[in-house]
Amino acid sequence: MEKCSFCGKNKKDSKLLIAGISGQICDSCAEQAYNIVTEEVKSKSEFNLENIKLLKPSEIKDFLDQYVIGQEAAKKYISVAVYNHYKRLTQEKQKNARDDVDIEKSNIILVGETGTGKTLLARTIALMLQVPFTIVDATVLTEAGYVGEDIESVLTRLLQAADYNLEAAERGIVFIDEIDKIARKSDNPSITRDVSGEGVQQGLLKLLEGSVVNVPPQGGRKHPDQKMIAVNTKNILFICGGAFDGIEKKIAQRLNTKVVGYKANAQDENIDRDNLLQYIAPQDLKSYGLIPEIIGRLPVLSYLNPLDRDALKAILTEPKNSIIKQYIKLLKMDGIKLSFNEEALEYIVDKAIEFNLGARGLRSICEAIMIDPMYELPSTKTKELTIDLKFAREKIEKLNLEKLKAA
Repeated sequence: MEKCSFCGKNKKDSKLLIAGISGQICDSCAEQAYNIVTEEVKSKSEFNLENIKLLKPSEIKDFLDQYVIGQEAAKKYISVAVYNHYKRLTQEKQKNARDDVDIEKSNIILVGETGTGKTLLARTIALMLQVPFTIVDATVLTEAGYVGEDIESVLTRLLQAADYNLEAAERGIVFIDEIDKIARKSDNPSITRDVSGEGVQQGLLKLLEGSVVNVPPQGGRKHPDQKMIAVNTKNILFICGGAFDGIEKKIAQRLNTKVVGYKANAQDENIDRDNLLQYIAPQDLKSYGLIPEIIGRLPVLSYLNPLDRDALKAILTEPKNSIIKQYIKLLKMDGIKLSFNEEALEYIVDKAIEFNLGARGLRSICEAIMIDPMYELPSTKTKELTIDLKFAREKIEKLNLEKLKAA
């Protein structure tokens, strides 16, 4: 009689018998074996401080240099912050009664124009990290009870990134993008309830400083019958980024910069008015609309420089995942050799500066130039394509003409 080689169950008592070389296995034993294997693999892949290779700040920056052009100050700040974060985790693991020095975490806030690389820095750090990492957009957050996502959804994303391993999530890193979009909308908060501005800032305070927060495991709204996961944020590093559009005016007012006039002095002449972000200070964030409490919980303040012509040209061609290299690889998969001549590259950079969209503008322009070739060439026998100035200009001018006609 046919029976399971594991549990001895007869064929008539099981739903299915799977035959092998030296025996058979029933459906219930197969399911149980699958669960055992899954748990074993999960336990071996769990976050383990002993397995971490601690990279030095200079090594972390060298890795960032492969993907991010320029922004030396921001890369140094992030490299040191991540390095210190790893050391804090090691300290927590090795802590003993005689050690009375407690290293506190230093959350970071990055300020820079759109397209300068704030989110790219975060995504690049995620490539090399051995701790759970997630990127959250602050624009969707609202105060509890209103339409939008609760503050706790930030930690839900981190739990999901850690595959619901609570110990790993409590040592993760969260990048909160568009932090400037939750700035206080009015200098007088008593006029109306600011549910997506100051209300969100107040809610973020407990996350940034370090406290135990009850998090709905699947996200969404809290309700009394829902099972919660208690997450301690003490060892979670928060990196915030935002464009803070118009903050240069706040900086200029604080510096009291004057181009001409009797009150203009020698100190004003040393100020670089083309890049006022380099002089940013916590009081400028307060003037913009961040509450003092949240500024105090983001002690490391850094800036990203606006991208000049040389930086845009380098971004186009040099990084490991540069835009041009991506298009070359895409067409190579169709057996087509793609190349760009120097004049075409210069034209793309010129247009990016004209549109004033930073590095994002480069992709938009390249997409406009490449859309027709990527549509037509896979259906032809073409084996080589060179993008020259004439071709690039025709595609961009055609695009602008079509937009004018549509208007």
